[in-house]
Amino acid sequence: MQSSLKLVDCIVEVHDARISFAAGRNPLFQETLGIKPHLFVLNKMDLADLKEKQKIIRHLEREGLKNVIFTNCIKDENIKQVIPKVTELIGNSYRYHRGENVEFCIMVIGVPNVGKSSLINSLRRQHLRKGKATRVGSEPGITRAVMSKIQVSERPLMFLLDTPGVLAPRIESVETGLKLALCGTVLDHLVGEETLADYLLYTLNRHQLFGYVQHYGLGEACDDVASVLKRVAIKLGKTQKVKVLTGTGNVNVIQPNYSAAARDFLRAFRSGLLGPVMLDRDVLQSFPPTDPSQAPGPRDM
Repeated sequence: MQSSLKLVDCIVEVHDARISFAAGRNPLFQETLGIKPHLFVLNKMDLADLKEKQKIIRHLEREGLKNVIFTNCIKDENIKQVIPKVTELIGNSYRYHRGENVEFCIMVIGVPNVGKSSLINSLRRQHLRKGKATRVGSEPGITRAVMSKIQVSERPLMFLLDTPGVLAPRIESVETGLKLALCGTVLDHLVGEETLADYLLYTLNRHQLFGYVQHYGLGEACDDVASVLKRVAIKLGKTQKVKVLTGTGNVNVIQPNYSAAARDFLRAFRSGLLGPVMLDRDVLQSFPPTDPSQAPGPRDM
């Protein structure tokens, strides 16, 4: 990525809107690529609870991310904002060693599985009326190397470089790691599907998001992940016969398939079937109010 920088006019960093803040980003991006104009794209907006969208934008601006666009690359929502914004950013900056080039070259970066390739394909659909140029998958690791330039626009003439997803070498906390894993930035088996399902259930209940109760017809919310997965497994018919040795011989027992239930629970969350979720809501609530009049008074402390 660093060796390709001399070809680049602007950086487009793609991130998952459900984990909007810098905790989920790779800090090396800012250190290494910071001299270039920078657009921050929060993708998968259809899966995120954006009731406090303006508050999210204000706090990203405080972190130095002044150019933010929310997108949904599956339905091409807000995609038409990207190229005009990139053109504006390039026009307001000095094009390092690229003043003589008529075309614009953009590098797309981000952690794994946030939709970088989907963004490129969406831009091509919108501006060139052409199909896929890059492979897209639901698992991290589809893009493995910096690719050759991919045209996404005719006027202005613009090319994009897709890059592999790059996680920070050190995740700052276990909770940050679990949020990233829930969004599919690492393979599930590296964390454990039932561990992820447990954290997801904890998060949903903590924020009073009970869409899972309705989706699976559970009747009521529950904090015990084993109980929830058991009911999900039975509901989906994900059970298996297990032989148990007793004093009177072998007995066939019907046992819920907890792993299969956990996989379906995670799939339902990632596809939006449990409703929109903001995994960084706790981070958002921890920020002090931007308006001094909203600060807690002596009676509120």
